[in-house]
Amino acid sequence: MASSSHYSSNPLPRFLSSRRMDNGPSFYLLPFRNHLSSYLPHHSHHCCPILLRRSKRKFILGQAISGTGGFSAPIISPGDHWGMWTTLFATASFGIWSEKTRVGSAISGAMVSILVGLVASSVGLISADSPVYYIVLEFLLPLAVPLLLFNADLRRIMKSTGTLLLAFLIGSVATTIGTLVAFLIVPMRSLGQDSWKIAAALMSRHIGGAINYVAVSEALGVSPSVLTAGLAADNVVCAIYFASLFALASNIPAELSPSPHENLLQNGHQDRDKLSDDHKQANNLPVLQSAMAVTVSFTICKLGTYITNVIGLQGGKLPCITAIIVVLATMFPTQFGALAPSGEAIALLLMQVFFAVVGANGSVRNVINTTPAIFAYSTIQIAVHVAVILGLGKLFGFEKKILLIASNANVGGPTTACGMATAKGWNSLIIPGILAGVMGLAIATFICIGFGLFVLKHM
Repeated sequence: MASSSHYSSNPLPRFLSSRRMDNGPSFYLLPFRNHLSSYLPHHSHHCCPILLRRSKRKFILGQAISGTGGFSAPIISPGDHWGMWTTLFATASFGIWSEKTRVGSAISGAMVSILVGLVASSVGLISADSPVYYIVLEFLLPLAVPLLLFNADLRRIMKSTGTLLLAFLIGSVATTIGTLVAFLIVPMRSLGQDSWKIAAALMSRHIGGAINYVAVSEALGVSPSVLTAGLAADNVVCAIYFASLFALASNIPAELSPSPHENLLQNGHQDRDKLSDDHKQANNLPVLQSAMAVTVSFTICKLGTYITNVIGLQGGKLPCITAIIVVLATMFPTQFGALAPSGEAIALLLMQVFFAVVGANGSVRNVINTTPAIFAYSTIQIAVHVAVILGLGKLFGFEKKILLIASNANVGGPTTACGMATAKGWNSLIIPGILAGVMGLAIATFICIGFGLFVLKHM
C-alpha cells in the first residue's frame, strides 16, 4: 500500500514510472496489464485525452496530441496539480466573466474558455495532456449532468409548454432533416470514421446542448481533436445563428398584455415569481442546497457508472446518468426541483472547466485542418433547421415568435431561449422556453446516438 506522502508527490500510482523518450513527449510505462485496467475504465479512451498503445513487452500511456507549441516542456508541468487546477479554473472564470462583454456575449463563454485553453497549451503554458484532464473528463463532467437536469420533470414540461412544445418538436425534426441534408452535401470524409460520429454529436447539440454533444461523442468514440474542432466551429456558427434569430425577430413587438398562451401555464404568475426566486437563490448559493445537490449528483453518477459496468455498455455512462436523473426528476419533481438553482450554478462552473480542458487538449494545427469541413456542415445543418421550422410552423399556423423561441431552445438550450424571450419582452414564453430547452437536454442524447448508429453510419 503506497504511503500518503508518495501520492502527494506523485499523482499517478506507484506502478507508473515517468520517463523521457528521446526527441519525443513524456510517456508513462505500464508493465502490468491488471493495474492498467483498474486505473483506466474500458471506455476512457473515448473521452480522455490519453491514448493507449501496446508494444511487445509493455503498455505505453501517451498523449493524444503531441507537442506544446514548440516548447521542450510546458511552463506548468502536467504533474503540477495545483498549477493545472489554477489554470483551468482561471480560464473557466474568465469565460464566465467574458459573457458580460460585447465580444464574449457574441461568441459565448464556452467558446472563450475553449480558445484560452487552446492558446495556453499551444504557447507552452500548460501541457496538452495531464492527469488533471482525466479527472475533469471522468468525474467532473458526469457530475455536471444531474446538476443540470434537476428540473427535468417531463410531466410538467409537457403540461406547461403548450404550443411551444409542439414547435420545439418540429424544430427537432428540422434539425434531423438538416443533419441528413448537411451530411449528404458535406460528408466530411477527411475525418474518416469520425465523420458520422461528429455529425450525430452536432445533431444532439442542436436539439439539446453541449452536454449532449459530449455524451454522444463519448458514446460513439469521437477523437479528442475532432471533438475540439467541432465545438470551435459550431460555436462560431451558433454566434451567427443567434444574431440572425434576433434579426428575424426585429419586427415582432413586446407583449403589452398577458398573452393567451399564459393560460396554458398552471399558476403562471407564481411560476414566474418562483423562477425569479430560483435565480436569486442560484446567486446566493445556499450551503445546504448546494451540498445536497452535489451529494445527489455523486450518488446518481455512482449508480449510472455501476449499471453501465454491469451491462458492459461501452461509452454508456453519460446516457445512463441522464436517464436516471430524468426519471427521478419526473417521479419526484418537488424534491429535485428544490435543488435545481444551486445545481445549475455549480454545473455552469464545471462545464466551463470542461470547455477549458477541451481547448487545452486541442491542437491549433488539427483545429485549422479539421474545422473548415465541420464549419460547412454545421452551417448547412442550422440553415436547413431554420428554414424547415419556419416553413412548417407557418404551414401549421404557429406564431413566428413561438417558432423563434422554439428554435432557440433547440440550438441554444434553455438559457439562451430564456434570454431571448426576456430581451424581446415575450414574458409568456420565458418559462415554456426554459422547459422546452430542458426537454431537449433530456432526450437529445438517446435520439442522436440511435440516429448515428442506424442512419448516419450507413450513409
